[in-house]
Amino acid sequence: MTRNARHNDAEIAAALALLESAKTVQQLRQAQSILIPALAGVSIDMTARLLGVGRNHVCVLRRAFRQAGGPTFGDRERRGGRHRELLSEAQERELVARWRSDVSSPGAGTVAGLHALYEEAVGKRVPRSTLYRLLARVGVAPPRAAKAQHYGYELPQQSRVLPEEAVDGD
Repeated sequence: MTRNARHNDAEIAAALALLESAKTVQQLRQAQSILIPALAGVSIDMTARLLGVGRNHVCVLRRAFRQAGGPTFGDRERRGGRHRELLSEAQERELVARWRSDVSSPGAGTVAGLHALYEEAVGKRVPRSTLYRLLARVGVAPPRAAKAQHYGYELPQQSRVLPEEAVDGD
């Protein structure tokens, strides 16, 4: 025989509020782990089957909700993004604009020049790959044309126009 889940009115009210404002599946499951046994009177085993998780996980969700006094999933649970950013996006754009406009300094227009500016701005050493990611984020292509011209190479054109023969279908 399974034990009935315990609940109180404040807990149900908080779970209902979470259910209405849930932005993630985890928040939804946490609210449902409180509400399903309380309102439907079903066991933890049945709640686990309904939620598609294990019995233990339902208990973990309920315990975390109770200990925190509300939802425990939310702002902390963010995937992606820039969690270890050294400069804000606005500062990065300003730095790249300054790098592109400053042609009088040695190394201007090269990634080495940007590297020196970036290290000066953040106050510590950073790998060069950080700068290539920065240029991609800002939408600036790394300066390859000057290097290619220096070595006598021709860069391929970026046009994607098909020859007229292919367009006509001949």
